[in-house]
Amino acid sequence: MKDKDTFFLKKYTLQIGGKIVELSTPKIMGILNVTPDSFYDGNKYTNQKKILEKVTQMINEGADFIDVGAVSSRPGADPVTADEELKRLNMALEVIRDHFPDIILSIDTCRSEIAEYVIKTFKAGMINDITAGSADEKMLSIVAASEVPYIMMHMKGNPQIMQKNPVYENVTKEVIGFFSERLEQARLAGINDIIIDPGFGFGKTIQHNYTLLNQLDAFKIFELPVMVGVSRKSMIYKTLEITPEESLNGTTILNTLALVNGADILRVHDVKEAKEAIRLTQMWLKATNR
Repeated sequence: MKDKDTFFLKKYTLQIGGKIVELSTPKIMGILNVTPDSFYDGNKYTNQKKILEKVTQMINEGADFIDVGAVSSRPGADPVTADEELKRLNMALEVIRDHFPDIILSIDTCRSEIAEYVIKTFKAGMINDITAGSADEKMLSIVAASEVPYIMMHMKGNPQIMQKNPVYENVTKEVIGFFSERLEQARLAGINDIIIDPGFGFGKTIQHNYTLLNQLDAFKIFELPVMVGVSRKSMIYKTLEITPEESLNGTTILNTLALVNGADILRVHDVKEAKEAIRLTQMWLKATNR
């Protein structure tokens, strides 16, 4: 499979735990935030019973991966120490692995020592880094040595300041330029499997987010899988003047647009609805010969 992955052929496979994961049909990454302060589900999953219930639900509804995060990245979020991040992750990953030894786990972290630990201890299959390796110079080498896929996201600034008047001359062009530089560094480090995430809501205005969504197919230039995470975000609830809790319908609409424009992975809070969006969009794309 890997021999066919050239610059001119989009990479539709990932190697995870010695297995080939096909991306010819879009996949679903279910979100599990084990934090007290995430923007939508903060403080919901802070004990093992609730964590197990949520993960069981997401797997039963069709999640392909479970993304576990122990540090909130919402705008203005307070920093969390490495010890606290590790404590939260241990609590969650122990119960998940006890009940679901084969589910592919993605760990949302920007600390290399955390990444190395969860890969070795809990067989984490992917690392999801919102800083694309810029927060920790050792991250790229750790991921490369561990031979796991790496999700790199674009963020302008950091969670504490990213939404304070972000400015771009051309948001899509600048995000593409960012990935060009970070991908070069990741390749030099020896990372083989990379997924790119434009970072909706991370240092972007609502208009920036919709521009990126409209121009999502521009990221095909990298010939890599693209992950989209718009689930219940402010680009939905602020536009509709509702709350995150009321934003499921809007999430499904934007997920559908993302699929039409080339998304390969949807990162979502609501797996069942995302699964339905994928099935229906695939049928529509087939009917239109896209």
